[in-house]
Amino acid sequence: MRQLLFGSARDIAGMVYGTIVVMGAIVAGSASNAQADPWRLATIAASTVLVLWLAHVYSHALAETITAGRRLDRAELLDVMRRELPIPLAAVAPVSMLVLGAAGILRETTAIRLALGICLATLALQGLRYAGVEGFSKAGTIVAVAVNVSLGLVIVALEVALAH
Repeated sequence: MRQLLFGSARDIAGMVYGTIVVMGAIVAGSASNAQADPWRLATIAASTVLVLWLAHVYSHALAETITAGRRLDRAELLDVMRRELPIPLAAVAPVSMLVLGAAGILRETTAIRLALGICLATLALQGLRYAGVEGFSKAGTIVAVAVNVSLGLVIVALEVALAH
């Protein structure tokens, strides 16, 4: 369970990337519709992340094929897919909140805010993880978390600016 939630040090980049993709999809979906529909946003976010995951798998597999000078076998392709798995895994919790909003379990605005809040928390956690891997000082850790969260806040600010 710990591996699924926190992954390894090499999963940090994929989690950050996937989280930013989810936030961007939610913001873009919200901005294009005055009445944000959580089901629509969940579909947009999930499909966007899956398409970009497949693009990452394809491009990394292509690069490894070129480097190896041969086609990858099934095990090697599965390894590429596994390495890129943090990208779609980053979408699970925020998309789940949107689905809860679509099901009427959460209010629509609450679901959207929770989804974005989970994304911000994920960015903060990944900033902490990165600082730990790199052995940053307390000040360095604060900067790493601040940079990650700031990126997320810029996305949220764009949503507010576009929606109002």
